[in-house]
Amino acid sequence: MSAPIRVAVTGAAGNIGYALLFRIANGDLFGPDQPVALNLLEITPAMSALEGVAMELEDCAFPLLSDLVLTDDANRGFRDANWCMLVGARPRGKGMLRKDLLQANGPIFTGQGKAINDNAASDVRVVVVGNPANTNCLIAMNHAPDVPNERFSAMTRLDHNRALGQVANRAGVPVHAVSRMTIWGNHSATQYPDAGHARIGEQLATEVIDDEVWLRETFIPTVQERGAAIIQARGQSSAASAANAAIDHVSTWYHGTAEGDWTSMAIPSTGDYDTPAGVIFSYPVVIADGSCQVVRGLSQSDFDRERIAATGKELSEERAAVADLLG
Repeated sequence: MSAPIRVAVTGAAGNIGYALLFRIANGDLFGPDQPVALNLLEITPAMSALEGVAMELEDCAFPLLSDLVLTDDANRGFRDANWCMLVGARPRGKGMLRKDLLQANGPIFTGQGKAINDNAASDVRVVVVGNPANTNCLIAMNHAPDVPNERFSAMTRLDHNRALGQVANRAGVPVHAVSRMTIWGNHSATQYPDAGHARIGEQLATEVIDDEVWLRETFIPTVQERGAAIIQARGQSSAASAANAAIDHVSTWYHGTAEGDWTSMAIPSTGDYDTPAGVIFSYPVVIADGSCQVVRGLSQSDFDRERIAATGKELSEERAAVADLLG
């Protein structure tokens, strides 16, 4: 077997972390022959719970799990990490505005960015899951000046997967028949789930689902508001599906996109499609050898441009709200 890949996971004892760790240890990120080492980072009050999670990981006797590090120290948590999955974040409290949440999470991601910069492996890649993911990612990236910006991303794969599921259900086809889905912009209610270039088999999805009213008035808001609907239904936020999306995000970044397909990933803005500079924006991307390239040349309607502009405006406003945290 090859040398272990070291993965740092923050918020490791939380609901998403708990759903994530066992799949990493089982080989779901990098493959069934690739050993992994886990650096598990938690806040001090959660260390006892983290120790219980570690006991369960040991009790599973995963052949690929070569090492476990448990810590509440970010410097130790990110030491020698090849991949950093920033899952932990402060949740929105009662009465908190999005701006308040950004300010509350700012110091967390400032410190984690610095710790990644100073301690992670030279090939480190970072995915931010904790919300508001795009701007938390921007904060961390700005405090890791020695790590190339293209090594940072925020997760919109959960929205992407939700969109795939909705289109597959509507068309009466298995999910694997749907490709080229796109999530534009922010992981928030302004995101733009775009099925206009998606395909079902060899056909455009819009030809199979010949219903513009459904695509605009049901599909888009269903994907945008899915997280809230899950909280309403089960009394808790998405955990297993978020962990699954994080697995998908890293696995696709590591292995590359399938030929003829793309994925959605929030990356440092490229300016493509008139997107704003200085933000972390979700685009359709193809990935090969760890390098992400925006899919260019897609035709867009006035409706598409309006939706992309709206989510870009929100991201620019978020950036302004945390300008003092960007250094």
